[in-house]
Amino acid sequence: MSRLPLEKIRVLDLTRVLAGPFGSQILADMGADVIKIERPGAGDDARIFGEPYLRNADGEATRENAFYLSVNRNKRSVALNIAKPEGQALIRELVKSSDVVMENYKVGDLKRYGLDYESLKSINPGIVYCSVTGYGQTGPLAAKPGYDAVFQGECGLMSVTGVPEGKPGAGPMKVGPSIIDLFTGLNVANAILAALYHRDANGGEGQYIDIALLDCGVSALSHYAQIYLTSGEVPVRRGTQGNGGMPTSMFPCSDGAIMITSGNDKQYVALCDAVGHPELATHPRFHTNVLRVAHRDEITEVFNAIFATNTADYWLEKLGAAGIPSGPINDLEQVFAYPQAMHRGLRARAPHPLKPDLDVIRSPLNFSETPITDYRAPPMLGEHTREVLAKELGLDEAAIDGLASYGII
Repeated sequence: MSRLPLEKIRVLDLTRVLAGPFGSQILADMGADVIKIERPGAGDDARIFGEPYLRNADGEATRENAFYLSVNRNKRSVALNIAKPEGQALIRELVKSSDVVMENYKVGDLKRYGLDYESLKSINPGIVYCSVTGYGQTGPLAAKPGYDAVFQGECGLMSVTGVPEGKPGAGPMKVGPSIIDLFTGLNVANAILAALYHRDANGGEGQYIDIALLDCGVSALSHYAQIYLTSGEVPVRRGTQGNGGMPTSMFPCSDGAIMITSGNDKQYVALCDAVGHPELATHPRFHTNVLRVAHRDEITEVFNAIFATNTADYWLEKLGAAGIPSGPINDLEQVFAYPQAMHRGLRARAPHPLKPDLDVIRSPLNFSETPITDYRAPPMLGEHTREVLAKELGLDEAAIDGLASYGII
């Protein structure tokens, strides 16, 4: 069996809900031993986010919900009460053999437990310690709580998402998924990998990483934010229209809709030919992309009328033959039945104690020498508590029973 890239790395994960767990799941997929610390009896806050719940082999609902399952595969769960001194002591013992500590508590919260970076650094100088918060460790809002939807508004994402002004239904719109959390998780994984490389390849030491959802949200706005910084102009909502090559938009067809991106002048000429209107390629207001961007609404209306004359499948066949970037507007049922998604194996199998045929989302990372081929199901609460305490800390059965009797685990 091929080795995985991070199989010698151990991560002690005290994060909850989405941003932190998504980041640690990326590391777990690549082979890191992620030990997820959860509150006894309650667990990660994501466990109480409600339906839909996993149904077991008999079709009965369980307490394992889809939200939690989405970001916790390939981890081990240890139920441990860090509010008690004995629980804190066990964390410090685990830190001795860990490479990374992740947490998303309020700023300064873990210091009162002696589980802050400086305290753990004194135990393990090589530790990489990553704190994930809404606003960062410093600044006027550092103590303020927040969730993804709040940051979608604060970072500017909602201001450039939704129906344009003057159109029916105009107004800022939240992106469906918790996208700021997910951007943050990607940054968390990248930052941790960079810190590990610095420590192990560059002869450096462990270090502290401060990741904020607000920072990640603004960074993810990329060219939209740069438009403002470059020109001083505040970008506006454009619905499904693109911001570069035109026409780029969702176009209604007679039985649905399709998405098209005409990224350059060559593609635009091919698009005009494919839809049977070659004269549009030399139209005085459309013959260069600069002109098409300047007349974006007009050209969108022209192509709206064209695509409305036939079905989505008809147009996608025409556009595909002409090499025009285009595709259907799939719902999730259609996504997992999409031929390319099926070929890429985006649905993976991770046998769960309650459901042997549990499906999960495959990691998008494809390595030639260290492929990710096997997935372990997201753990049930405390599923690995005894295993970790016995194997990693050498506690015997009596000692573990004693911890359980005092509510430590």
